[in-house]
Amino acid sequence: MPRRPKPTKHSLAILVVFLAIAAMFSLYNVPIEKPEQINLTELAHRVEAGEVERIGIRGAELAVTMRGGGEAIARKEPGTSVTEFLQSYGLEPEQYANVAIEVVQEGGIRYWAQTLLPFLIPFLLIGGFIFIMMRQVQGANSRAMMFGQARVREASKETKSRTTFKDVAGAAEAKEELEEVVEFLQHPKKFAALGAKIPKGVLLMGQPGTGKTLLARAVAGEANVPFLHMSASEFVEMFVGVGASRVRSLFQRAKKLAPCIVFVDEIDAVGRQRGTGVGGGHDEREQTLNQILVEMDGFDPNIGVIVMAATNRPDVLDPALLRPGRFDRRIMLDLPDIKDREAILKVHTQHKPLARGVDLRKLAERTPGFSGADLENLANEGALLAARRNRKTVSMHEFVEAIEKVMLGPARKSRVFSTNERKLTAYHEAGHALVAHELTHADPVRKVSIISRGMAGGYTLKLPLEDKRYRTRAEFLDDLAVMLGGFVAERAIFGDDALTTGPSNDLRQATRLARRIVTEFGMSDALGPRTYGERDEFIFLGREIHEQRDYSEKAAEAIDDEVDRFIAEARERAATVINTKRDRLDAIAERLLADETIEQEAFEELFDEHPHAWRMEKEQQPEAVPEPAEQAEPEQEEQHA
Repeated sequence: MPRRPKPTKHSLAILVVFLAIAAMFSLYNVPIEKPEQINLTELAHRVEAGEVERIGIRGAELAVTMRGGGEAIARKEPGTSVTEFLQSYGLEPEQYANVAIEVVQEGGIRYWAQTLLPFLIPFLLIGGFIFIMMRQVQGANSRAMMFGQARVREASKETKSRTTFKDVAGAAEAKEELEEVVEFLQHPKKFAALGAKIPKGVLLMGQPGTGKTLLARAVAGEANVPFLHMSASEFVEMFVGVGASRVRSLFQRAKKLAPCIVFVDEIDAVGRQRGTGVGGGHDEREQTLNQILVEMDGFDPNIGVIVMAATNRPDVLDPALLRPGRFDRRIMLDLPDIKDREAILKVHTQHKPLARGVDLRKLAERTPGFSGADLENLANEGALLAARRNRKTVSMHEFVEAIEKVMLGPARKSRVFSTNERKLTAYHEAGHALVAHELTHADPVRKVSIISRGMAGGYTLKLPLEDKRYRTRAEFLDDLAVMLGGFVAERAIFGDDALTTGPSNDLRQATRLARRIVTEFGMSDALGPRTYGERDEFIFLGREIHEQRDYSEKAAEAIDDEVDRFIAEARERAATVINTKRDRLDAIAERLLADETIEQEAFEELFDEHPHAWRMEKEQQPEAVPEPAEQAEPEQEEQHA
């Protein structure tokens, strides 16, 4: 049930004032039927006619009761008695002898209410207005004093909404490290008896979307302790000293709730290295960082408060923040491998109705480099596509299309190409696909399409058979040739005069890769195994990356020569493949012009007499040489799939 909003102090004060005024006015007993108003002459005639039974005197007011049961009110002159008034109208004492004349004594609550209320009501209203205004001023002052308090949020400890390690797929090593933190929180005396100290800080590092915040919530859920979470950007304000004050407020609250977990997301917002010359020594961000350092270093070793922080930029953090005694544990979260991706997909599809042909293993194979957030988005996009097509289950086709949408963007089917542009795009993508198929160390082609997606007019989807942590020189050289395959195919088919701006992105990526081969990876025979240049990131009013040159002009010329040589050799290799397999290039292009898309199975059927080079290489390997279990497992799973 939704929580009812609590009444504010202002509404309560207004209600009290209203009830007080209503109670005062309720003292007046106003009859339903008002008595008749008569003048003195009429009263004298009625007394003379014997119609009056009683006259009640209340000051200048005369309450007249008739013999027939009616009532009337008349007013006389102050200081004049009733008998004098009757005699002035010519009545004899015998004529009003039967009329009961009584003087009503005024007093009690009614008297005082009638006397004081006309004067008190305006003062009460003015006083109530002043009281409400003073309360508002006091509330503003209290809010101003609370400006330095941390706006920390506390996660619920309810069982239904609690996150545990079961909700986190993959990241086995990270969960193993964090399980020890859970034990620290649940059984601190067990470790204190052996002289072990509870870690003060745990730093979660990894690329965006790898599950850093989810793991922190899972630790709090497993330990069943309060979870205080706050973004580092919420510490810093425009006023000096507010960030440090909020840090003190956060840690004071954490000590009262101990044992608990304090989670600071994106700590690099305040934890950047000091002394960079930006902002000076009185920079508010640096003052906030200094307060964090002081609070973490001043903890009691067994107080039970563990600070967890997450960042995807550990390289920019201050060294004082990373030293032992502050963040004692540093846990690295990598992108999930194929097994972890399959487990993550199982988590994100457990509440989605899947069709019979859905194979999560194949989806994991087609998503190398995807983070946990990307896989969650993939599952959601597949469900959205199925709902848009009015289907009750999510099939493999929706998931495959969702992969391409996440990687390249939505299909732009409304974009109209001319006949020459479609033919140009078909031969361009056919060049990429043919070179990738013929080279030994290139990744296999999974799909070729001339349907525009995102900014690309067409695309060739190449995915490795298994996750790769390292890349070889041969793989880089084959990738260079594949990147230039579209440019070479356009030139071979349409000539130099018909070259277009289509291959511009391919040329940019090839140039960047060739320069990295020479300057970063040390794979150039002419320049030797060394790196050239150091890149420093400088952030001020935007992001700027400066390269510090640690080489001479002569070395710069040699680097340019080597980059040109790598690109020229890759171009020659691509041209050799395309000229040799010209018939296959035409076959792929004609198939693309007819169907617009070629899947992996249909693409392999075009090369029945000459399968992909990676398949030939594996078939030629001697069977007597066994592979380690860790390397053989992905191959077996690929054959099974």
